Amino acid sequence: MILPKESDPRFVTMRRGGTLTDSDHQLLALWAASCAEHVLDLFESAQPEDPRPRRAIERGRAWARGEITMTHARTAAGHAMAAARDLSGAARHAAYAAGQAAAVAHVAAHELGAAAYAIKAACATAPEGEGESAGRLECRWQRDQFPEAIRELVLDDQRLRNDICWSVFHC
Repeated sequence: MILPKESDPRFVTMRRGGTLTDSDHQLLALWAASCAEHVLDLFESAQPEDPRPRRAIERGRAWARGEITMTHARTAAGHAMAAARDLSGAARHAAYAAGQAAAVAHVAAHELGAAAYAIKAACATAPEGEGESAGRLECRWQRDQFPEAIRELVLDDQRLRNDICWSVFHC
């Protein structure tokens, strides 16, 4: 489970009764795409002929730029998730990260899913005994990518949802 049982109004757009601005929603999508892309090679090295996760990341960014609809991004998210299903380990987590990144267009709170799956991918590819350290490095890299406008929002979200995101945000 990555999403909380109750929606945090900070991740619901203003037009739907929350407090999230469109510009911050777009920044969340772009940050999530960066997190997923950072580990995408772990999927592509295992499945070089499958473009679905890369396409999902591209569609998440295209949505943030206003070039495609939310529905197109959400569809790409589903295809990336499908690419993950028959895999295991780092490749699976990397594909799920891509799917979560594209899903931010639909539900902003998926931003943490992209980050969490990317951290899990980094942990899974690390040599035995070094997974936790690799996860902390990936978490720190992600935090270095935060746009200032969403920094506090995402840090607070990590604190609040760390337990349901496999406790990966301990960097």
